[in-house]
Amino acid sequence: MLQDFFQHAAITDDITVRVAVSFLPEQSDPSANKWFWVYHIRIENSSTETVELRTRHWRITDARGMVNYVDGEGVVGEQPVLAPGESHDYVSGCPLSTPNGSMEGHYTFRRRDGTPLEVAIPFFPLAAPETAN
Repeated sequence: MLQDFFQHAAITDDITVRVAVSFLPEQSDPSANKWFWVYHIRIENSSTETVELRTRHWRITDARGMVNYVDGEGVVGEQPVLAPGESHDYVSGCPLSTPNGSMEGHYTFRRRDGTPLEVAIPFFPLAAPETAN
């Protein structure tokens, strides 16, 4: 089942955000303190109203406890509109200067009546395999 592909999920007001994350050894260079992950996100609208994704807010933490915040419009250049029952998938990546860290955050959607809806992105760890060190 495709749902099993996704390792982490959060639900806010019938909007589900699912995340699958993978370490990419071919994009990483531990000798240069560079580790890279790719994450696949699926946003599912199980609510009864159409919503538009307006902004994203990420909190990215490395193994040293250094926190970086990333804010911006939409996701990978898009601001998808999701009618009831629709979903949107995208893939992006995250580099770190440590072999471990984590990501979490939220999206801000706009409802048809113009009111904002903040939707949680689940916490997910970024962990390089021991063999990658």
